Amino acid sequence: MRILFAIPHYFAPNPAGHYGAERSPPEARALATRLCLSSLRLNFSGAQGLLDGLQGKLHAANEDLSATITIALCTTGDSHLIAHLAGLGVDHVRTGADPRLLGFECHKVLRSGLGQFDYFAYLEDDLRIADALFFTKLIWFNAQFGDTAVLQPNRFELAAEPAAFKLYIDGNPHDRRFGAGLQRIDEQRRIAAPAFGRQVAFQRVDNPHSGCFFLNAAQLARWASEPDFAVPSTAFCGPLESAATLGIMRHFRVYKPARENAAFLEIEHLDPRYLGRHLTPVAGEPTSLRWE
Repeated sequence: MRILFAIPHYFAPNPAGHYGAERSPPEARALATRLCLSSLRLNFSGAQGLLDGLQGKLHAANEDLSATITIALCTTGDSHLIAHLAGLGVDHVRTGADPRLLGFECHKVLRSGLGQFDYFAYLEDDLRIADALFFTKLIWFNAQFGDTAVLQPNRFELAAEPAAFKLYIDGNPHDRRFGAGLQRIDEQRRIAAPAFGRQVAFQRVDNPHSGCFFLNAAQLARWASEPDFAVPSTAFCGPLESAATLGIMRHFRVYKPARENAAFLEIEHLDPRYLGRHLTPVAGEPTSLRWE
């Protein structure tokens, strides 16, 4: 399988900034981006091996799961941390775009790969995949439910202190008008199929945002033929969120794994914005946190 990843990458310190690319220290942001990029190599490329002490050699590993991957990192001007990302095998795509519209430049990169790749991925530069079966699950999902459906991973953050906790951060929005009119979640709202010896459920949700999307070649070709493809917009929350989510909301039935099996497909957010800000320990219950 051949996979093209297109990732918007921007860094410009601004203490008043809302996004991690503005408010994070350069070292922390560079580390998050390195973890994002290395996770793609470590899980989906041939950069994997099995140590054989008896023979004193290294065998290739996960050959049936690995793919040929290309990672395009899209930047604008000199506002980036490319100098900190050596050794990760990325194609640096320089643009003169408005920083907040870089995601739409990534859409153009993905479109340019039609006919050359089997899968197309867009993700923000602070997301990490740790599931070597990620694309296998996506392929299975579309074999079950067709290419008019898109499966989004559940995005989560992790904390080790003050208690170990995993928080899925893209639940129901605080305002029901968030994304209103951009999708019809009443259409085939809940679907399920057997996988790994159990029934796995998927749900249409008010907030399909995950900071990423993953489409097969037929799905991308279908979307790329639409007049709104790669056209900058702020219709879904803002330009960054629109680049990741607006197009798939408009042109596909978007699902996420249902809450009872949320981990079926998931992706880690490496720049925590929720844990530690809204969750506090419950007195006398060291493994419990409460929302504030």
